[in-house]
Amino acid sequence: MTALPDITQWAAGQQMASTPWLILGKGPSFAKLAGARTEGYRLLSLNHVVRERPVDIAHAIDLDVVHDCADAMLKHAGVLWMPAHPHVDCKPSERPLWSWCDDVPVLAQLKREGRLAWYNASTWTRPHHGSPLVEVRFFSAEAALHALALCGAKVVRSLGVDGGNRYAETFDDLADRTLLANGHPSFDRQFEGFSKIIRRTGVQYSPLHIQSPVRVFVGTDPTQRAGLALLDDSIRRHASVSVQVEAIDDARIPIPRLPANRGRTGFSFSRFGIPALCGYRGRAIYLDADMQLFSDILGLWNHPMDGRALLSASVDPAWNRQAQHSVMLLDCAQLDWDAARIVEGLDEDRYGYADLMQRMCIVPEAKQRASLAPEWNSMEHFERGRTHLLHYTDMPTQPWVSKANPNGVLFYRAFAEALQDGGISADLVYQEVELGHVAPEFPRWVGLPSHPSAARLQRSWVPPYKRLLPAAAARRA
Repeated sequence: MTALPDITQWAAGQQMASTPWLILGKGPSFAKLAGARTEGYRLLSLNHVVRERPVDIAHAIDLDVVHDCADAMLKHAGVLWMPAHPHVDCKPSERPLWSWCDDVPVLAQLKREGRLAWYNASTWTRPHHGSPLVEVRFFSAEAALHALALCGAKVVRSLGVDGGNRYAETFDDLADRTLLANGHPSFDRQFEGFSKIIRRTGVQYSPLHIQSPVRVFVGTDPTQRAGLALLDDSIRRHASVSVQVEAIDDARIPIPRLPANRGRTGFSFSRFGIPALCGYRGRAIYLDADMQLFSDILGLWNHPMDGRALLSASVDPAWNRQAQHSVMLLDCAQLDWDAARIVEGLDEDRYGYADLMQRMCIVPEAKQRASLAPEWNSMEHFERGRTHLLHYTDMPTQPWVSKANPNGVLFYRAFAEALQDGGISADLVYQEVELGHVAPEFPRWVGLPSHPSAARLQRSWVPPYKRLLPAAAARRA
């Protein structure tokens, strides 16, 4: 073994968590760097980006990058991070980095100056002892994000780390040689890795030009803990950016005087408190708890609002369903909502329940639009590769109370996966059985042993929607 330090040894004296980090890649959004506010960020460049400006860390997986950017490495890089077995022709070399230092002058000089550090990349199957494993599945941005997190960085943003299949114009000279040279059809594949890294390490990550974290408010009540747990896990499992999921309910909201105006669930009016929770700033997403994500919520978060205050999902006519406001993208700065005042409007007969909940009459028509694709609120309908969000909106067949839902297998499979990797605890499932919130057989449906008292509980069990909300057995807010 060599005296060359690994990245965690190098980082030990660097106070990695004290400032945010900015990863710079070659994607189209790199063009925004000139006008971006980057004061206070420490910089990490990916591959050839080091040639454009000084950075704290230059990161490269392939030796070709070192050869191409040798002068820039010496001039601009505070330190160079590379795998213990650098790639040659997109494959890890049998020779370790410290051996290459004998043949590559720039590596030899960086080593002498204490400006070279290595890490175990997952592309090499025999990691060196004493250093953590950095995940590299598709592209170098994944390795950089994971390496920063392993070294103690808490907040990481990016520019030029984009999907698609293009570089910024600055790097047009490289397109014929390096663009997707590893054979993958698109840079989109890296987002799968981002999701795993965020969940595994807790690092806060997002592109520099979007609001972060993505704030998701979920309307729920105590009987929906199983559905909420799966929704939370499915959001995080697919999210390529950091997400903050917050459960909300009607507990502190006044109850309308007239029974006809009262909520159909225990969280019907909770959505009106979201702008206040956000300090009337920025975007927010509202979801019901009985949902499951199948794609990156960033696609919803980034949807153009075109000056509107509220977007909801349109409805596919083939579903024969009414439009809902159970999925909403909100511009909180334009919504001066106060939940208590809004309920007061019901009591004063300024509008009725349907006007409020179905037509969202408190928002001018010009300021709202059902422009989100139906796939963002797919009610009891699933198409693989197309559905972004599946809404289990029919109470009698929600997967935690009935096995009769045609799409229930999707819920059970995802729930079992979350149990297996720790995203959901088995204790929660058994607690929900004992509280009567899920069917007594539910543990078995998701691959757990039956509850010891399942047979006895089944004889007297009544689903929550019948027990707690008899007037709304087949209705949703």
